Amino acid sequence: MPGLIGIGVGPGDVELLTVKAVKAIHNADIIMCPASKEDRPSIALSIIESIIDKSKNQEIIKLIFPMTKDKDILEASWKRNAKIMAETVLKGKNVVYITIGDPYLYSTWIYMHRDLKEKYPDMDISVVPGIVSIFSFASKVGISVAEGAEKVAIIPSCYDLSSVKEIAKYSESMIFLKDGRYFDQVIEVLKEAGFPDNSLFAIGQDLGTDNEIIRTMTLGEVNDDTLTTKYFSILVVKRV
Repeated sequence: MPGLIGIGVGPGDVELLTVKAVKAIHNADIIMCPASKEDRPSIALSIIESIIDKSKNQEIIKLIFPMTKDKDILEASWKRNAKIMAETVLKGKNVVYITIGDPYLYSTWIYMHRDLKEKYPDMDISVVPGIVSIFSFASKVGISVAEGAEKVAIIPSCYDLSSVKEIAKYSESMIFLKDGRYFDQVIEVLKEAGFPDNSLFAIGQDLGTDNEIIRTMTLGEVNDDTLTTKYFSILVVKRV
């Protein structure tokens, strides 16, 4: 029976895919993947390229999600791509949509799935979870994300530093995802919120790829040379 499967392909290392994810990718008629522009590569696709069975001639369809904060443009892209998915499944195709990390953590899949459930309630839709960068990074650095009764905050962007400061006051661990362009502004905010200079500071970019960079130090040791401006970055700061 034709259906749609949303698959989390993890932070970048193909060996971190689940067995279930690999089976679903191999059994698909069509692999759909996100990209910011038609002429830009899909990071999610680059993660799984080595396990695609070329002999099956699976069709790969790139779905475009513009990099913008304009809500109207974003919503239009979600609806447009959800429609492409639905129409393909209704033609009798088994479709997988791959996304970096996990489909239910800051992923465009969330909005498309919501639209699909509303418009196509009888469609067979399932999800295969993926390892997220938070846990991949923690395993590489050797830090605990949380222990005991510690409170953890996950910040997807640093546009509103005043709210970040308030959240930091009540958190033992702060995890900043995706936008290294703003990490330099976070340092003083964390100090103002009470994070001491001996707090653990770990930063990484391009996890699971040949370009992976990981640095660990204390908050007091941070300088411009230790930061990153890469979009796909992660920063973990933990009180000790």
